[in-house]
Amino acid sequence: MSMNRQQKRMLQKQGEIDADGAPVRARRAAPSNQRSERTSPRQFVHEVRSELRKVAWPSRDETINYSIIVLFTIVVLGSMIYGLDWLFSSFILDLFDNP
Repeated sequence: MSMNRQQKRMLQKQGEIDADGAPVRARRAAPSNQRSERTSPRQFVHEVRSELRKVAWPSRDETINYSIIVLFTIVVLGSMIYGLDWLFSSFILDLFDNP
């Protein structure tokens, strides 16, 4: 394999090759793509339920507050987009209107 000085220095610094350019260590074998044994549907549901127990669920008040914030943000941003759309469309129609 031909390589320039920079590549050779980098590989020497990483410990991949020695001063002569010969490999120092063997390459790792590629991971095998063997499939592990599948779990049963019952085991899957059990694991899902155990993970869901670890979730920090919000309280009812937190959920209501977050929902109000999201709805308010949607209304404000929707109104801004509507206003800008109306403004630009009226500007373009006035610009190209030939009286």
